[in-house]
Amino acid sequence: MAVLAKIRQRSALLIGVIALALFAFIIQDLFTRGTFGQSSKDVGSIDGKDISFEDFRVKVSNVEKSGQGITSTEAANRVWDQEVSIALLSSQFDKLGLRVGEKHILEVLKSDPNIGKNPMFLNAAGIFDVVKFKDYFKTNPEAAQYIAQKEKDAELNAKFQIYNTLIKSGLYTTASEGKLKYEMEANKVSFAYAAAPYSSIKDSEVKISDDEIVAYMKKNEKKFKADATREIQYVLVEDKASKEDEAEIKAKLTALLSGSVVYNAKTGKNDTLPGFKNATNIAEFVNANSDVPYDSTYVPKNALPAVDADKLFSLPAGAIYGPYVYGRYYAISKSLGFKAGVNAKASHILIGYEGSQTPNPKEKRTKEEAKAKAEEILAQVQANPDSFMMLAFTSSDDSSAQQGGDLGYFGPNQMVKPFNDFVFSNGIGKVGLVETPFGFHIIKITDKQDGIRLATIAQKIEPSEATSDKVFTLATKFEMDAADKDFNAAAKELGLKVAQPVNAKAMDEAFGPLGNQRNIVRWAFDKETDKGDVKRFEIANIGHVIAQYKGENKSGLVSVDMARPYVEPILKNKKKAELLKAKMQGSSIESIAKAAGVAVQQATDVTLDNPVLPGGVGQEPRVVGNAFALTANKISAPIEGNTGVYVVKNIKTVKAPAIANHAAYVEKVKAQSANDASRVLPALKNNAKIEDNRLQFNY
Repeated sequence: MAVLAKIRQRSALLIGVIALALFAFIIQDLFTRGTFGQSSKDVGSIDGKDISFEDFRVKVSNVEKSGQGITSTEAANRVWDQEVSIALLSSQFDKLGLRVGEKHILEVLKSDPNIGKNPMFLNAAGIFDVVKFKDYFKTNPEAAQYIAQKEKDAELNAKFQIYNTLIKSGLYTTASEGKLKYEMEANKVSFAYAAAPYSSIKDSEVKISDDEIVAYMKKNEKKFKADATREIQYVLVEDKASKEDEAEIKAKLTALLSGSVVYNAKTGKNDTLPGFKNATNIAEFVNANSDVPYDSTYVPKNALPAVDADKLFSLPAGAIYGPYVYGRYYAISKSLGFKAGVNAKASHILIGYEGSQTPNPKEKRTKEEAKAKAEEILAQVQANPDSFMMLAFTSSDDSSAQQGGDLGYFGPNQMVKPFNDFVFSNGIGKVGLVETPFGFHIIKITDKQDGIRLATIAQKIEPSEATSDKVFTLATKFEMDAADKDFNAAAKELGLKVAQPVNAKAMDEAFGPLGNQRNIVRWAFDKETDKGDVKRFEIANIGHVIAQYKGENKSGLVSVDMARPYVEPILKNKKKAELLKAKMQGSSIESIAKAAGVAVQQATDVTLDNPVLPGGVGQEPRVVGNAFALTANKISAPIEGNTGVYVVKNIKTVKAPAIANHAAYVEKVKAQSANDASRVLPALKNNAKIEDNRLQFNY
């Protein structure tokens, strides 16, 4: 007993030591990674204005619960963008001293159909009643918090309307701009030109280094500005069925065709069970052997697997086809018969009336008026069947009017009963009039589809346990090898392919072609992840991703790999231009063209407003501008254009006659700059000091 007591004492002491060690570990983890380690209690700040984590968390949660089917990261990004916009705009409102009164806020609230059109707030004449609106919230305290938030949002909205109006009012188009627009449209130049295209020099003859791309980006910093990114290279080891797995699945399916012998423990004898060919209860047999349940519906040919559709659709009753591949399944199908007209296609013209369920009638009318109009349209269609589409465009109260009344294909009982009965009781081309709760329908049956009923046993093509074990072993070995060796060399040794690196931003969810893999991005941005670290991630239904964190791009510019497809052609053309310029020497346009190995071409009456060269060349504003700058018969120096290097010779410039009033052209310029006000918020964001701490809170 004494020994047992000592063991108990030591056990208690040991448990205490373990608990203390665990507590120390948890405390350390909290300080390094968790709540105590957060550098800020705020999720971020905009120009010194903090955004509290608790408020942010509640808003993100509300967006997640909104039923829009978005992820937590998408919700966090949406709320963050909203918070940044509100903070920047509110600052502008305060600087301008914008104030809004109750009347303005009420107007914004009324624009919300849930308020402005709510029967509770309408008077007998159907008009919004402010007194009823206020009284409701006085007598319903539980709704007061809801309307308080609504009023807060409405106040911001009202201020933004004023702010936006001020911005638009500040956009002014001068008479001089109108005059310039007129001259750009009306002045014309004709010229001869020699064009040496960039395509005449092979891309392989011109090399562009990474340093040259970086230098170009730095010169054009605004175009290539980017948030800090982390570069992650990875290998995907797919967990997919092997050829042996597929052969086994096909063999199992084939075995189901014939009967099988099974020992019956009750009788002590062997029972012969029927196979798919002879099964009497097809539905039961399919459900017992298939990964996809039995479907008794008739399906049209276009709903069958494209590769096998012809053979499946032509199967006689009782015949079997397969095994064949159907998506991610191997399948065998048995024909249970053919049926005509299983689906129908129809067009309709809906004429609604007051009291019908028509969503958005184009005009108010009584039931009698609607019926008379429908009968009139029916007579027009019967007299001229080709007029149906146009009549649907102009007269139908249904949203299908935009498609000429076309409803596409539908099956039995998908439409309301009178509509359904007419369509499935008549042949193609039949036109008629039916009444439903939605109004009066002029219906035209445009097509019907025949269908076949198939009993299909489908078994998923998935890796066996042995295959998945091999894949896991390979992925784990590569993870260990890559931690100690060069990542690419380790992959090559094991016959694996390193994928194109992914440059991820802190709040990205998408990870290259693998889609939403937020856990990989979060790992790359973790404070404890160092350059060169390797980690394996198990991806459901895909396999294993072994990722390596390569490094961070802190330059504020996009990576060279991302910029190269855009920048490289520009820089190559500049180098090609120098080579082409060296060729384009001579005293006349003809000698220059000959030196470049091209023909002299002509451009007639070209304007600055539409600087397009003939022959499919496209826009060359720099070339046309130089042509305008020359006097008659003068030849330009080589010009770097969009598609090549040009030398031009001015033949004739025709100046437009002077006009006294350029008002029409002022309006044109105004229309072209109508959206300039929308550039304010991006400009505010570009100039703001924004601190984003969302990663500290595991978003």
